[in-house]
Amino acid sequence: MPPTGTAGTGTQVPAEAVAPLMRGIAVLRRLTDADGSLSLSDLERATGLARSTVDRVTFTLARTGYVRIDGRTVTLAPRLMELGNAYLASVRIPGLLGDRVDALADELDESVSLAVPDGGGIRFVHQATRRRPMSLRLRIGDLLPAERTAPGTLFATGWGADEWAAWRERRTSDPEGEGFPSLSLRPCPADDLFEERVEAARSDDWAVDDQLIEPGLLALAVPVRDPGGGIGCVLSVVSHTSRHTAHGLRDDLLSRLREAASAMERRLRDTPPEDPSPSSGPLASWTAASKQELGRGFVESLARGLTVITAVGDGGAAPTLSDVARATGLSRASARRALITLEHLGYVTADGREHRLTPRVLALGYPPLSHVTLARIADPHLSALAGRIQDSASLAVLVDDSVQYVARAATHRIMNVDITVGTRFPAYATSLGRVLLAGLPAGERGSLLDHAELRPLAPHTVVERTELEAVLERVVSDGYALADEELEAGLRSIAVPVRDRAGAAVASVNVAMHSSSRTIEACLEQVLPELRLTAGRIESELHTAARFTHVTVM
Repeated sequence: MPPTGTAGTGTQVPAEAVAPLMRGIAVLRRLTDADGSLSLSDLERATGLARSTVDRVTFTLARTGYVRIDGRTVTLAPRLMELGNAYLASVRIPGLLGDRVDALADELDESVSLAVPDGGGIRFVHQATRRRPMSLRLRIGDLLPAERTAPGTLFATGWGADEWAAWRERRTSDPEGEGFPSLSLRPCPADDLFEERVEAARSDDWAVDDQLIEPGLLALAVPVRDPGGGIGCVLSVVSHTSRHTAHGLRDDLLSRLREAASAMERRLRDTPPEDPSPSSGPLASWTAASKQELGRGFVESLARGLTVITAVGDGGAAPTLSDVARATGLSRASARRALITLEHLGYVTADGREHRLTPRVLALGYPPLSHVTLARIADPHLSALAGRIQDSASLAVLVDDSVQYVARAATHRIMNVDITVGTRFPAYATSLGRVLLAGLPAGERGSLLDHAELRPLAPHTVVERTELEAVLERVVSDGYALADEELEAGLRSIAVPVRDRAGAAVASVNVAMHSSSRTIEACLEQVLPELRLTAGRIESELHTAARFTHVTVM
């Protein structure tokens, strides 16, 4: 992709645009459109870039932690969500209104969403879904055409002549909606029907989607206005024809939806903007050292350009060029070129000296990663740990008074600990379980142990209640648990917690081995540091993924 000429938008590429940044973003977009994973050869074909360029770009993205390369396959990594998080933090909508959406979904027993406009389309920025056999789980960040959504109908009530002209041009060039890969191809409503719906929404101040996105899907939407009076976002409830008709959905829920929107408007109006979080250091400071270490394979201008996205989103309401340069540690000239590139590609808008991220930033990996699970986050880190220490590694969660294995990496040894995902063991007799029991509040832990059947499972199982509670107190102070032949003769394991953004132990990770392979002292000296390093890496990605989405276990 040359630095001059035309880009995918059909507009002239600025002479000062950073070509490697454009190439890197093209790679991330193709991976996103492919649901998060492509082979290097497929990336070469999808982007039109030379194979050597694809290799350098993906190597750089892997160094940033945004992708993983496994053989010839490139996969988006959860850390990439920090770019979308920067946008979501800057608009404040999910952070301020997400809990209201979750509560409304619980009250109505229906899926509820918040959406923002993006050109002639919309993107969801928060969702609270219901788990049912018949449910539609649109992903945060997916681009949907305005004419096939209730939120899009409401946003179009504020379009001017230029927006309508752009929409008609898109409809002419892409009548089947092929530019919206998250939707199945089906006939779109005629232009005049959409315009009629927009006129009705302008007078009604609500809109309905009667099976426009998908057969059987219904949605009712109302605007949530920002302090300036414009539509800041749209609140919608989504259901199915097996539960409602379009008219019934409106009759049953419109009043409650409007009440909820009014409460959200008050919160947006009354909550002052937060001061930007102080940075731990210039965001791009690590790139020079990586370039010196890795040489030509590392594309420093790409890595630097991506830090500008984070700086614009986390730098306050609308940072200036000087603010961005200060936050990233880049020169003003380098920061300016990156901003010019991002503005050209549609990821940044400039209003005088101020810069803001656009919803298009969510197209950089957020849709496929917004459904990432804790097990998927842990898998590559467990594999790396097992490879380094040559013993099996596992991740487990607490289920009642048992631990359940949700991710595991085994080694190819003649004698190996044979446990599969889904296996449950009594929490009191395992290192995984003791870490999680120790992380519970004292009252909850006591209640759980009251109902647990404490019985000997192996030669050294601790079953006396007072002794077990003393063991758990040591786990709290030490930060790890070691179980030696308590679950099974000859089995030794050591575990540490995995904590969520609030500091609660939501899972634990362990290494299990035959007691003859390592002494207890060797476990503490050799395995425990590697275990803590792995838990830290899992936590880092979990905290990024869970900032604005709900991360399930499996």
